[in-house]
Amino acid sequence: MLVAPDTSPRVRLPGDDSSWDFGLAAGFYVDATEAPWAAHYRMYSYVTSELPKLVESAFPADPRRRGIFGHSMGGHGALVCALRNPDRYRSVSAFAPIAAPMQCPWGVKAFTGYLGTDREAWRDYDASELVAQRAFHSPVLIDQGTADKFLVEQLHPETFAAAARQSGQAFELRMHAGYDHGYYFIQSFVADHLRWHAQALA
Repeated sequence: MLVAPDTSPRVRLPGDDSSWDFGLAAGFYVDATEAPWAAHYRMYSYVTSELPKLVESAFPADPRRRGIFGHSMGGHGALVCALRNPDRYRSVSAFAPIAAPMQCPWGVKAFTGYLGTDREAWRDYDASELVAQRAFHSPVLIDQGTADKFLVEQLHPETFAAAARQSGQAFELRMHAGYDHGYYFIQSFVADHLRWHAQALA
């Protein structure tokens, strides 16, 4: 089965729709600690704990066989959830993930708003920081388009690759000429990701 969680808890808060990269459209899959977000913006716990329990209570899911993947901010979330919980996931992949959020404007904005100004607290939600310390037990697949307008400033797959080499993490970073950040990019390669996870979960 394929389960697609939302990007935020969809609880209306002041200023939650003032920008497209924070709030309603961008929960960043963290457990917020700053007001007013801390009361509801707990998307990390939702994805890793609450949602799996809900799915397993309603459907014949096998909790021993889970994989996780996502796109952009969701790719960031997938990498972080897997790297922090290797016992809960057998496989992980990402499309154009925000791979080093502590080093990009999107991540700095989100982490400051949700987690405060202590950058040490941000490390738990930065895939490059996490993978440098401890490798995931299985290879990581990342697809990235070379024509992605966010590649240089926001995504930093090369930072994740360097951190993965540091810890000995097995990974495949596939750079696709001419592809951007959009849905046709995902449509072109999502079957590869489904096969990647199916093989790991079989």
